[in-house]
Amino acid sequence: MENRVYNFSAGPAVLPEEVLKDAQTDLMNYKGAGMSVLEMSHRSKTYDKIIVEAEADLRKLLNISDDYAVLFLQGGATLQFSMVPMNIMAPANKADYIITGSWAKKAAKEAKRVGTVNIAATSEEQNFNFIPKEYKFDPEASYVHFTSNNTIFGTQFRTEPEVGNVPLVCDTSSDMLHKFIDVNKYGLIYAGAQKNMGPAGCTLVIVKKSLLERIPDTTHTYLNYKTHVEKDSMYNTPPAFSVYVMGLVYKWLLNLGGLDVMEKMNEEKAAILYDYMDDSDGFYNATVANKEDRSLMNVTFRLPNEELDKAFIAQAAAKGFSGLKGHRSVGGCRASIYNAFPKQGVAALVEFMKEFKSKN
Repeated sequence: MENRVYNFSAGPAVLPEEVLKDAQTDLMNYKGAGMSVLEMSHRSKTYDKIIVEAEADLRKLLNISDDYAVLFLQGGATLQFSMVPMNIMAPANKADYIITGSWAKKAAKEAKRVGTVNIAATSEEQNFNFIPKEYKFDPEASYVHFTSNNTIFGTQFRTEPEVGNVPLVCDTSSDMLHKFIDVNKYGLIYAGAQKNMGPAGCTLVIVKKSLLERIPDTTHTYLNYKTHVEKDSMYNTPPAFSVYVMGLVYKWLLNLGGLDVMEKMNEEKAAILYDYMDDSDGFYNATVANKEDRSLMNVTFRLPNEELDKAFIAQAAAKGFSGLKGHRSVGGCRASIYNAFPKQGVAALVEFMKEFKSKN
């Protein structure tokens, strides 16, 4: 595709070109239906096949058993900050939260409106620049919540926290499907689509069916997971086009060879960037010093001063490297290299970084 920049945006983010081309081909007339997916009824047989195939392909990618329900919802991960405790914090109305960044803090804030939140671990005192390894869990907690990848500060859990038999709940919005995970280790997984799975508008929820028994009868209808499980994500009009594109992304991943292949590709891409920064004599400084805590999805870094940060971002944008400005709350630089971001784009960025360093 001509005139496309290298899109390092943290989200909405880059999509596979193959997926964009498929969506473009079917945009006006989906598979001979005479209309676009943007226009068709979500109750039609044509759309029913789209959403059923999307779920089936996701189940293949993650080997999701029938013990789990797969939901395509709305409201972003932000709504899940509330829905999770409202649905599964009972009966003890206590939960453990691991705080590794802004989104984890926001999730804990909403949970406190429902019950008692124990902060099992936090990295806030060191500006969220590491992943905690020691936890103080509440033995009465109904679940343990963590955020797998920190888009703002550039940290990532490489393995799940050990929580025993307590249900593990995870916000995987910014690294979902970057590798294979064992869903059976989790009680509930949720993820906004717009970073690594598709366009904005849809939130994926994978929930263990046995947890649905916890849901209080007083839970509002639309905020009740049972409502959406019983109606197969069709209680109301779903985010139809987003689900369609997510389905294309799932097929793209299957055609690549699955999530183990995707993980290897992500590790190779991240290594190109981190290795160069570590060898740049301090000109480019990764904000996460501990290599095992560095995100494969969001590479955060700084130059020697703020003026150079700004010059780097501006000159990079002029060269076709878009979205390198760090989150507004922390500044600096951030290169988001999600699944669909091409390896050659990372290599091209490193070449620009070398050029910029030589001149500054």
